[in-house]
Amino acid sequence: MSDLGNKEIFAKNLQHYMDLYKVSRKDLAINIDSPYSTVSDWLNAKKYPRIDKIEKLAHLFRIEKSDLIERKYKDSQINSTFTNHGVRIPVLGHVVAGVPISAVQEVLDYEEITPELAATGDFFCLKVKGDSMEPRFYEGDILVVKQQTDVDSGDVAVVLVDGEDATVKQVKKSPLGITLIGYNVAVYPPTFYSNDDIEKLPVSIIGKVIELRRPI
Repeated sequence: MSDLGNKEIFAKNLQHYMDLYKVSRKDLAINIDSPYSTVSDWLNAKKYPRIDKIEKLAHLFRIEKSDLIERKYKDSQINSTFTNHGVRIPVLGHVVAGVPISAVQEVLDYEEITPELAATGDFFCLKVKGDSMEPRFYEGDILVVKQQTDVDSGDVAVVLVDGEDATVKQVKKSPLGITLIGYNVAVYPPTFYSNDDIEKLPVSIIGKVIELRRPI
């Protein structure tokens, strides 16, 4: 028997993700453009949301719709089952200027990160192309990236230069600008961009690489 339409299951699932991400009823209502009273009715198992609202909720929490509408537990197992559930993030083949990460169409696959990590920001994965970062990163490696517009000097970041596809490089900062460094320096010498270049080209940081996942 399908769990679709079961108000009690939906209420428990929704409450779990609200607790996990520390989202209040008021904030949830604002984020999905629904009345506060409607959100309360969902959580009190009085009403069941329309599919478009379920899709908005799934997008907000970066989960599948099934995570909200299907029974994921026996009542005695709810904590352990949810605790082991990862949050899926997309693996992208490229990132280009002017296109929000959430709007990139070329999704190659999905990876999972822990709910605790997911709660700290927005994440995506990028599949490495080329050999500029060898021997640390090889073509085909998957990098977990936290979306942010700045990084510390020495961090490895996803960077957009002059509207081209994103590149993965180590960022070294100085008062005069930044240097993008590929570890394969014998083939790809470091490139310096002045503060003027950063503004005019432009050069923009998309996110910080926090994890490497190498396919077996």
